Amino acid sequence: MTLPDLVRLRQVRDLMDRDYAEPLDLASLAQAALMSSGHFSRSFRSAFGETPYSYLMTRRIERAKTLLRRGDMTVTEVCMAVGCTSLGSFSSRFTELVGETPSAYRARGHEQGRGIPACYVKIMTRPVRNREAGSTAPPVP
Repeated sequence: MTLPDLVRLRQVRDLMDRDYAEPLDLASLAQAALMSSGHFSRSFRSAFGETPYSYLMTRRIERAKTLLRRGDMTVTEVCMAVGCTSLGSFSSRFTELVGETPSAYRARGHEQGRGIPACYVKIMTRPVRNREAGSTAPPVP
């Protein structure tokens, strides 16, 4: 992979971090990286270890966890706020990454993290794919 390709991939990853709630599809992300969809998808996975879709959904689930911890929005409202259009797909992906349903996560107490700076809470609550959970999940205080 060339340095200019890597720079463009990082720019697109930053775009995904910033605009996660927008309707982002593979074709528009690839266009932003000045690559074909197939080349972009392969290059992104090679550079960052996961597919563009997986990366985007992890960002969306991260944000959803924050909104659900606040407790002032319904699961459906959170689903739409983070850019998902299907409650079923959102719930399935949330459950896959977090290990419990969005409703169960919202209902559970989150008091242990209230005094912790937001940057540490983000690290501690970052969703991981279930197959990784046993080895890379950070300890929860």
